[in-house]
Amino acid sequence: MLLTITTTHKPATDLGYLLHKHPDKLQTFPLSIGQAHVYYPESSDDRCTVALQLEIDSIELVRSAKRTGQPKLLQHYVNDRPYVASSFMSVALNKVFRSAFTGASREKQVLADMEIPLEMAIYSIPCQDGESMVRRLFEPLGYELETEAVKVEFSASDKGTSADRQYHNVFLRGTKRVQDLLRHAYVLIPVLDQEKHYWVGDDEVSKLLRHGEDWLVEHPEKELITRRYLKSQRSLTSQALAQLSCDQPFTGTESAHESILEAPLRLNDERVREVSRIVEEAAPASVLDLGCGEGKLLKELLKIRHIKRLVGIDVSSRALELAEKRLRIAEMPEHQRSRIRLLNSSLIYRDKRLANFDLAIASEVIEHIEPDRLDSFERCVFEFAKPKTVIITTPNAEYNALFESMDAGQYRHEDHRFEWSREEFCNWVNSIEKRFGYVADTLGIGPYNSIGGNPTQMAVLVRE
Repeated sequence: MLLTITTTHKPATDLGYLLHKHPDKLQTFPLSIGQAHVYYPESSDDRCTVALQLEIDSIELVRSAKRTGQPKLLQHYVNDRPYVASSFMSVALNKVFRSAFTGASREKQVLADMEIPLEMAIYSIPCQDGESMVRRLFEPLGYELETEAVKVEFSASDKGTSADRQYHNVFLRGTKRVQDLLRHAYVLIPVLDQEKHYWVGDDEVSKLLRHGEDWLVEHPEKELITRRYLKSQRSLTSQALAQLSCDQPFTGTESAHESILEAPLRLNDERVREVSRIVEEAAPASVLDLGCGEGKLLKELLKIRHIKRLVGIDVSSRALELAEKRLRIAEMPEHQRSRIRLLNSSLIYRDKRLANFDLAIASEVIEHIEPDRLDSFERCVFEFAKPKTVIITTPNAEYNALFESMDAGQYRHEDHRFEWSREEFCNWVNSIEKRFGYVADTLGIGPYNSIGGNPTQMAVLVRE
């Protein structure tokens, strides 16, 4: 399963800045059903190409389908899913190029906002409706398009399953922002395939509106795209089309941030959901919640079945008692209770119990540490514990001016020792990358404001 993106904008190697992936490095990202590899087949000032290659575990596909109650999708061990561009590719795009989806670039923001010559090659898209459907979806967005039919031979026993599908290699060319190219592919690949591998619910409406906000409203096939993306579920399709038909389509920006000011707890809920989503995509077997507090995030993480070992850490014994009650650990069945453990520990002292975890989370934690002791936290987490992935969230100080109840210079919580601007946070993340050998994506959580940014800023750091 392969997708490539190419640019001839000079210097073409700046594509690495826009995608937050270095042209000289091969990077591998874990998925719930395999791995995603990112590499550059060509890299010069004149032309640069990045490749996203998915390596899908066929056995895990079947297990995953059974766990999520979708036996009809992947009930056989032999199918086309490991070999075609499908919703797995959309998930991988969003996971691997997460910062590029937001349009953010720490080093080249002016370039990220520019339209540059881009080419995308998507190999083996299943599309029963043929080349005409591919053109109906992509050409109104301003792409020059070529398709190539893929010849597939099936045995007699395959008739009635994958044999009913047509497969095409699709080659797109256009002058676009990288962010727009990624969003178009994210939405339209599963629209062509129509075989999403996960449950389609209310969250999918939000994803469609978020990734289609700048282009779907004016697309002549808006209704077809919406219906197929939501797998023909009438209530969800009607809900999405109603919002797309409003005079002020969904933007998730200034109009939405007012609701957060009225109900600030919604930001915490969104933060928990976003962190949980990233954890689920990373597919870790073991997870640390550093500064778990009363266990709200732990409660969500327990729902992720592939997490076999979940440990919550907090310096407050009282907080751990409340977490134990919130989670009802004493009432859990043994198989569930064996997955979770609560530990009393400080995050500025080395603790050997924190080693050998796939992923660690410090959500709204670092701002509670005295600045002169932050180095101790950094070494404990990134040098000694060394999880494969670390997720950090912290308030964005620039957003505070939007809260009418806050005075100038005031922190959001009386226990905060500092709150960083976006530049200060990026500088800190850069220092972690250089000192400890991690590669990071930075992004925002909560509604975006053109002046203040997002209320919460987040970094996802992956150890090289």
